Amino acid sequence: MIMENKAGLGRRGWTVSILLLMATMLNYMDRQTLANLAPRIIDEFGLTKEQYGNVESLFSYAFAGGSLFFGFVADRLPVRWLYPVVLILWSGVGMLTGLVHDYPQLLVCRVALGFCEAGHWPCALITTQALISSGGRTFSNSLLQSGASLGAVLTPVIIRWLVAGNTAVGAWREPFIIIGGLGLVWAVAWWFLISSRDFPARGALLLARQRGPHWVSLFADRRFWAVAVMVVCINIPWQLVRAWLPLFLQKGRGYTESFALGFNASYYLATDAGCLLAGAAALWLVRIGWTPHRSRLLVYGICAVLTALTVVASQLPQGWQLLAVLLVVGAASLGLFPCYYSFTQSLSENHVGKATGLLATIGWVASAPTQKLYGRLVDQSGSYDSGFAVVGLAPIIALVTMLVLWPGKSPAEERADLPPGN
Repeated sequence: MIMENKAGLGRRGWTVSILLLMATMLNYMDRQTLANLAPRIIDEFGLTKEQYGNVESLFSYAFAGGSLFFGFVADRLPVRWLYPVVLILWSGVGMLTGLVHDYPQLLVCRVALGFCEAGHWPCALITTQALISSGGRTFSNSLLQSGASLGAVLTPVIIRWLVAGNTAVGAWREPFIIIGGLGLVWAVAWWFLISSRDFPARGALLLARQRGPHWVSLFADRRFWAVAVMVVCINIPWQLVRAWLPLFLQKGRGYTESFALGFNASYYLATDAGCLLAGAAALWLVRIGWTPHRSRLLVYGICAVLTALTVVASQLPQGWQLLAVLLVVGAASLGLFPCYYSFTQSLSENHVGKATGLLATIGWVASAPTQKLYGRLVDQSGSYDSGFAVVGLAPIIALVTMLVLWPGKSPAEERADLPPGN
């Protein structure tokens, strides 16, 4: 186990953190391969937009189920073995997706991918808890999260390199197989660098989780329901734009596949910047005297308003103004998530894992139908615009809910949020 190091991660901590960053990157690369190749697959299989939306909806439902399943399993099985097995499973499913020949097979692969990918998060958080010192854990978790944007940036770049200009039937299959195969390399690196001795006995940790109020008491806390509304409202624009942006650009605005893939990489660079800026802004506000809760609410509110610029984007034609607004929307929509994580961590000291799993399930289940509904709307109207406009308004609903159900915190709660020495 890593020795306490309050000054930083140390060499061992950096090794673990980079491994986790790479795992998150692979998680998003396998997820985003379909979205980037959706125009080709839809044309080859003759799918309606509603059918494509249904594929993404079922992925969301499967991810919700996997979140609950692996949340419990990861607390009971050795993570040193469970983690690489989970990653190999979702990587294998990613490779199999490149071999499907019809819509039902695509559905099966997407459901299996969503279920298996959900296992990444509980395994990763248990790893940072066990192997990273308390002083470096927050930064390590930041690196873990940053892998999502990195994966989303690299995926269109790799796909563009592999298939750009290749109009042959089935040219889309190779990226699935190559990107999925990268998971096997990660598993070997994990087994080589991480040993069973790195993980402490689980008994003491499980005992600590049983202290305090029972986790069922979360449901009686109105703050829990405020955050439940929030996770739904931030998941809807993030997941829908993630799945439909390549189609919006190519079919809705007439951009070429090559250009859309390149812009998709820029979009996720913007999301990474927005996530980091949101966290930095909240920290700066606390340092100048704002309470942590007020700082989070303000940053969340700013990001919610900027995410609502999808209304403007839906009215803009092809051009630099459209692309600029989309980059702002991307940065703001991921900037909502650090605020959500902070609110979630304030719900309970003893049941953070259970609260996170429950909220993740609520968020995925509630947002899943929007994928199919959006596809149906595109089929019926022939336009991507009206649904794209509305989806960005969802985070504002959560802001209003938070102001009503969780307008502030008691002095004791505020003191608990302050770093040592304040």
